[in-house]
Amino acid sequence: MGTRFLLALFLVLLVLGFAALTHSPTAEVQGAQLPQQDEPSSPTLLTQMQESLSSYWDSAKEAARGLYEKTYLPTVDEKLRDMYSKSTAAVSTYAGIFTDQLLTLLKGD
Repeated sequence: MGTRFLLALFLVLLVLGFAALTHSPTAEVQGAQLPQQDEPSSPTLLTQMQESLSSYWDSAKEAARGLYEKTYLPTVDEKLRDMYSKSTAAVSTYAGIFTDQLLTLLKGD
């Protein structure tokens, strides 16, 4: 809860800061036009944050993929496949027996 609150507060302050920069109270009162300034060619703060978060996300995905590949054991995979095939065979056998018993009960002798 505390982290969400701080994040929301930060975003509200960020929006208010941008709003204060784009609207000058003295220009509105006097009605004067401010000269249009060329925008700098450097990326904005939002773009920098997006690029930073994207790079962190990509590095986290690569780290997770690396850990998965390091811990992948072919013998464990083979054992899991064997257990799956044996368990599905057992379940299908018992499901067949159960179906036969149920049909015999419903039909009667």
